[in-house]
Amino acid sequence: MATLPKISPVIWMMALFVLTASSCVSKKKYAALESQHQQVRAQLERQLTDCQTEKDGLRKEVSLKDSEISGLKAQMVARDGQLQSLEEQVNFLKQTNTNLLDRLADLSVVSKSGAESIRKSLEAINEQSRYIKDLSGQIQRKDSLNLALVMSLKRSLADINDEDVQIEVKKGVVYVSLSDKMLFKSGSAVINPAAENVLAKVARVLNDHNQLDILIEGHTDNVPIATDCVKDNWDLSVLRATAVARSLQTKYQVSPDRMIAGGSGEYKPKADNATTAGKAQNRRTEIIITPKLDQFFELLSPDAQK
Repeated sequence: MATLPKISPVIWMMALFVLTASSCVSKKKYAALESQHQQVRAQLERQLTDCQTEKDGLRKEVSLKDSEISGLKAQMVARDGQLQSLEEQVNFLKQTNTNLLDRLADLSVVSKSGAESIRKSLEAINEQSRYIKDLSGQIQRKDSLNLALVMSLKRSLADINDEDVQIEVKKGVVYVSLSDKMLFKSGSAVINPAAENVLAKVARVLNDHNQLDILIEGHTDNVPIATDCVKDNWDLSVLRATAVARSLQTKYQVSPDRMIAGGSGEYKPKADNATTAGKAQNRRTEIIITPKLDQFFELLSPDAQK
C-alpha cells in the first residue's frame, strides 16, 4: 500500500483558509479565528521568552557551581600543602627526639665525678646570675635615688642663678658645683654671708637623704697664690672645702661622719684656663653626693657573691 506524502501545517492552514473563503465564511467568524490565532501566537512567544529566561538562569547557576568547584579545588591544594608541611615537622621532631635520646644515653654513662662537676658548675652559674640580678637592682635603685635627689635640689635652688649653682649627674653620682664668686672673696676661705642661703637649701636636701655620703672638693684656677695663711692653690682648695664642710656641720646639722673634705687645687680643671671665663668655671667647690662607700664595696666583695 502506497504511503501518502506528509503535508506541512502551513499548507494545511492555507487550504483551510481557501476553503473558508470559498465557503463564504462570515466576517465575524473570520475575526474570531484571527483573534484566536493571535492569542495562540502570543502565548507561544511568552513560553519561548520564559524558556530563554530559565535557560539564562541555569547558565548563571552552572557558572556559580563552576566557581565553587574551582574554590574547593584550591582549598584542597592548600590543604595538601599544609599536610605536607605537618608531615615534615613530624619527621623533624622524630629526628630531634632520636637525637635527644642518643644524647641522654651518652649522659647516662657520665662518671659520678663528672656529674658532680656539672652540678657545681650549674650552682656557680646560678649564684652568678643572682649576684648580677642583685647588682642590677642596686644600680636601678641608685639611679632612681639620683633622679629624686637632682629634682629635690633643683626645686630647692630654683631661685639661684644657674651660673652660681650647677647640678648634674656624672659617673653615677650627683654633683652640686658652687661658684667661687658666690662662696668666697678672692684668695679667701671665709664663706660669704650671702652664700649661707644656698648652703642651707643644699643641707636640707642632704639631711632628707641621710643614707648618702658627701664628698666636698675644692678647685682653683692656675693663677699662683701665696700669702701668710695660704701656701698655694692646693692649700686654698682644701681650706675652702673644709670651710664648707664645717658650715654644713655646725649651722645645718649635717652629720660630720658622712662628709669628706679635700682639694684638687688647679689640677682638675673644668675648662681651659687660657680664658677668663674658663678660669671662672675652674674656681669652684663641688659637693659630690654618693652612695655609702662601705655598702658599695660590700656589695662587690667576694662574700656578697656567695
